[in-house]
Amino acid sequence: MAFSARASRARAQLTLKEPPASVGAKPGGTIARLDLQFNPSTLQLGKTTEWRRSPSRMAGQSALPEFVGSGPRTLSLEVFLDATATHDDSVEQAVEKLMKACVPTPASLGRKKPASPWVRFEWGSARTTSFDGVLSNLSVSYTLFDVDGTPLRATCSLSIEEASVEPPGQNPTSGARTARSTHTLVAGDSLAMLAWREYGDATAWRVIAEANGIDDPMALAPGTELVVPALRDDDHVRATADGHAFDSGPDNGPDNGLNSGPDSGRSSGNGFGNGNGEGER
Repeated sequence: MAFSARASRARAQLTLKEPPASVGAKPGGTIARLDLQFNPSTLQLGKTTEWRRSPSRMAGQSALPEFVGSGPRTLSLEVFLDATATHDDSVEQAVEKLMKACVPTPASLGRKKPASPWVRFEWGSARTTSFDGVLSNLSVSYTLFDVDGTPLRATCSLSIEEASVEPPGQNPTSGARTARSTHTLVAGDSLAMLAWREYGDATAWRVIAEANGIDDPMALAPGTELVVPALRDDDHVRATADGHAFDSGPDNGPDNGLNSGPDSGRSSGNGFGNGNGEGER
């Protein structure tokens, strides 16, 4: 009975897939598969969150943090390779497969959108450690060699960073967003955070405020349902005239005074200027 259980033990494997052909698409077909000789003894899984906090000289305690977003999962593991029983080049062949995950695929080069393969680690029915990602780090230590110099043993340390297939927010000036949506406020919400989540541009908060008749963006009651309107091309022009230009396109210049990403500088804060050049976040 013990022998039967050992024989059916699940083996870990790494699968390399063709990267998605477009943003939001799923990865393509399998490029290579590496069945691990030995299951990892340790898997290190990590995930980060990002918070923003504005120091206040008048506050007796630290300011409340504002949630910006969550980072991708990262999985770190070691792969042990051994060819002492066969004395062949199987160790180098396995390393070459892993190295393929660090360079653009021929198909992506043909599309003129170079991208390395996506990688997926799978081990039996484990779910938290099985996800599509990209290889962010790879190091190989050869520890034993044949008489002709062929590597017979190696330890490969690698890290996989999760890659989401969910499409990002549309460019608010592209006119691609045509449908309205709604959002129910919860404690800690801000219009800037909602604008970033919906449009990918925190400085577009004024459009949401105008659509909902909000005069004071700091007075948001939890439970209130807000309408999130589609952005029009003239929103950009109108905001520029008001002195609150926002541009979430890919060619944001350094002189626009605002950063549409989550790490907005002091001039924009969370989009609520106090008139003194310091934004309140």
